[in-house]
Amino acid sequence: MRVSGEYKWLVVAMLWCVCFLNYADRQLLFTVFPLLSAEFRLNDAALSVISASFMCAYALFGPVAGFVTDRAGRRVVVLGALVLWSATVVATSLAHRYLLLVAGVAMGGIGEAFYFPAAMSMIADYHAADTRSRAMALHQSSVYVGSIVGGAMSGYVGQLYGWRLGFRLFGAAGVMLACVLWMLLREPQRGFSDGAAGKLPASPRLIEGLRELARNRAAWILVMVFIGANFVAMIFTVWMPTYLFRAFHMSLSMAGFSGAAYLQVASIVGVVSGGALADRRARRRQGDHGARMSVQALGLFCGVPFLLLSGFAVTIAAVLAAMIGFGLFKGVYESNLWAALYDVTPIERRGAALGIMNSLGWLGGAAAQLSIGLASERFGMSLCLSATAAIYLSIAILLWAGARRLRRPAASEQL
Repeated sequence: MRVSGEYKWLVVAMLWCVCFLNYADRQLLFTVFPLLSAEFRLNDAALSVISASFMCAYALFGPVAGFVTDRAGRRVVVLGALVLWSATVVATSLAHRYLLLVAGVAMGGIGEAFYFPAAMSMIADYHAADTRSRAMALHQSSVYVGSIVGGAMSGYVGQLYGWRLGFRLFGAAGVMLACVLWMLLREPQRGFSDGAAGKLPASPRLIEGLRELARNRAAWILVMVFIGANFVAMIFTVWMPTYLFRAFHMSLSMAGFSGAAYLQVASIVGVVSGGALADRRARRRQGDHGARMSVQALGLFCGVPFLLLSGFAVTIAAVLAAMIGFGLFKGVYESNLWAALYDVTPIERRGAALGIMNSLGWLGGAAAQLSIGLASERFGMSLCLSATAAIYLSIAILLWAGARRLRRPAASEQL
């Protein structure tokens, strides 16, 4: 298999567009919570069930998506997932009852669950260890841009024309993108960038694979940290537009833009910087599987004070400053989400490992929705936002300890 240097980055660009729609479609929903609340007469707890339904469905199918990725063509999985969730977004716009809305959002979660394991596996097979963090970090930037555009457009369109039109526009865009990429995206050989193409053992059966992954302590540290990090991230991603709308009396369009843009633009800077730093550390510390993890831990530690500030700030300028700081260091952590996992996971089980990690992380996100929906009624949203600093500090300590332990990697740490 021959791959030009230009094409391997073109793959990242194509998948960037898919991931952009993946996150734009999610933010469509979160931004129009006030409109859904008014139309369906919902309180915060009922709204949290809607977002949690997406995350629970996403988490439930994550392991399935991972094992499918290890056995099927990743190109077909990526484009099939794109068509499925895009069609579901359009169908959700037709819902006129609360339960149908919940069901539509959950179906979207099933479609989106299959994207990340397949996409990251493709990028890893096009990019060797010396460019992997940068490639994955560049791809990760689409998460933030998609959240900004999805939030801003759904707020603007929703304010003028109602929430349903935005769903239909983005859903149609996804189907059209899938048609274009069907002609351009090529399937790589597994293990190509690691020099293992054609040499990989057969993937184990489901139960055997789960047993082997369960013994990988380094991978489980990354999983536990991701659960906590996603718990915090989903509180801010889902509820910040509503918080700004209520607490600072912003218009829906401005709340949708501000609730995503400041956080996500800062995350773009953080994810690009973190990816470059991690690749440099990985090259300098060859054989040190904790090099990327230490960069992630740095991002978590630095994000703690900004989380504290976010809820206690009494002016909009201070809240936005806190969001910028949190977003910057959140990006540093997220720049190596998958590259760090791949450092401690064999090639033939990368899809399964990522699927399980993604699944459990999004269960953490679902728990965050249910928790804050209930806690905000009793303690207020501002206190809930600041309390997330304790979670960030705890997982930062855990990840830093794990990175130090891996400085002299032992064979027992590998599957």
